Amino acid sequence: MNFTSIPDISAEIRAGNLTALSRAITYAESKKEEHQLFAQKLIHELMPYTGKAKRIAITGVPGAGKSTFIESFGMFLIRQNLKVAVLAVDPSSSLSGGSILGDKTRMEDLSKSDQAFIRPTATGGSLGGITARTYEAVLLCEAAGFDVILVETVGVGQSETLVHYITDFFLFLQVSGTGDDLQGIKRGIMEMADVIFLNKTDLYDPKIVQDTKMDMHRSLQFLPSKDSGWKRKILKGSGFANLGIDEVWDKILEYYQLIQSNGYFEKMRQEQKLLRIDDYLEELILKKLKQKTVLQKEIEDNREALEKDEVTPFEIAQKLIEDNFPSL
Repeated sequence: MNFTSIPDISAEIRAGNLTALSRAITYAESKKEEHQLFAQKLIHELMPYTGKAKRIAITGVPGAGKSTFIESFGMFLIRQNLKVAVLAVDPSSSLSGGSILGDKTRMEDLSKSDQAFIRPTATGGSLGGITARTYEAVLLCEAAGFDVILVETVGVGQSETLVHYITDFFLFLQVSGTGDDLQGIKRGIMEMADVIFLNKTDLYDPKIVQDTKMDMHRSLQFLPSKDSGWKRKILKGSGFANLGIDEVWDKILEYYQLIQSNGYFEKMRQEQKLLRIDDYLEELILKKLKQKTVLQKEIEDNREALEKDEVTPFEIAQKLIEDNFPSL
């Protein structure tokens, strides 16, 4: 199927055409400038149809069972007559750029549903647990009529920050009996978390599960209050055994009811847009700078001084900015 114009692909996306949606996300993720410009013009066209979905980040340490949980949670949402999009981010190799992209194989039932859309994407070296174009993918999925968008992050610890700024609700999956070695990781994520879900409780002794829950409750007492006015909750269950899934959804609905009543929802969504301006500015300035043919020559001219520690990398970068953007 060919989409020859922005109005064509826009109409197909709004009609729920998943081929059109996938192609639009591919354009947004492309390194080619003409593809990115096309995607941004398309998003501009679709903006009136965005903003209505519940944006939920799901993260956790490796082995916490994120994909299995999402499979169960997604199927639960579908049974509530909701359309679910899953943006699953896989880590890329910094050497080859390769990625496994195996999330669809771990979400077999969900991937077969007509009410679900799963998009596995490599980070491409981006930090923060998401890709550089996850925000665009969220907007495109909203325009396609999805009610809930689940963003599954890489799950590598304290780098799960950017996803916090493109979603509304932060769900952190943890497992029992991890001990004190994960306290540093948990501290960073728990500050962002709205609900902490103790997963895989069917595999652990009930006393170990309860002790872990109590330890986490004690940890929450030392965290600052959330700007949303929401008090962090700790739930327990199992994605594999479908335990506690409905309670997670109940808390999410309770959270949205709170932030929509106290005005935080609208404030948060506007802040998300403003933060994206900063990201785009950094990206566009760096791209313009790298496109200047004189740039590499200037770097080479400073190589000897750099090797002799006569100048720092910061000073070289600062001089490049001053030379090429004198008005800044």
